[in-house]
Amino acid sequence: MSAAAVEHPCAPGHEPLTLLEQADRLMEQLPGYRVEILGGDLTVTPPSDIAHAWGLSSLRDIFVAAGLNRGETRVLEGLGLWLPDGPANFAVPDLSVVDSNAREHILEHECCDPAVFRMVLEVTSGNYANDLRIKVAAYGAAKVPVYVIVDRKHERLHVLTEPMEDGYDVHRIHVPGEKAALPESIGAEVTLDVTQILDDSRRLSPRR
Repeated sequence: MSAAAVEHPCAPGHEPLTLLEQADRLMEQLPGYRVEILGGDLTVTPPSDIAHAWGLSSLRDIFVAAGLNRGETRVLEGLGLWLPDGPANFAVPDLSVVDSNAREHILEHECCDPAVFRMVLEVTSGNYANDLRIKVAAYGAAKVPVYVIVDRKHERLHVLTEPMEDGYDVHRIHVPGEKAALPESIGAEVTLDVTQILDDSRRLSPRR
């Protein structure tokens, strides 16, 4: 699975579509694909492989078990986050912990104000460069307090905190055998077992 930038179409005799109009069209044409605008580039990611989906489901269970899907917070998949680093930029994190009143803070394109996000999480696929570079800068600029990356390619878990204009001031890398404690600012005490998370997210060879 990989993400690719998309050319900007323009029919003869017509004004070119805006990026948001192009995003809307692609969402209609490619159901199940993730469409984002990152750094002014339209990006389309195919549906998850089963290992990605399995790992993400296991992670959601951890956050729900910690009590983050009730009271003041909710645990959501595929919620749009409006980015302040461009006129039409938005991201769709794999998983988010948000304030429970997030529905009252929708900005544009059904995306929420970044102020309601307590944490975003990405499980890498073929688009790992986006998650490890472009989204680090984007989520930092949006002042999302915690960014967690399950890096399947390099077998690591990244926890980024203290957002800055172009990224995060604190970037901790955890390897198999370690436990990663997340900031309690997300709304609960959560410690991630790196080995288990990577095992749940690992691609397996198909049976023959």
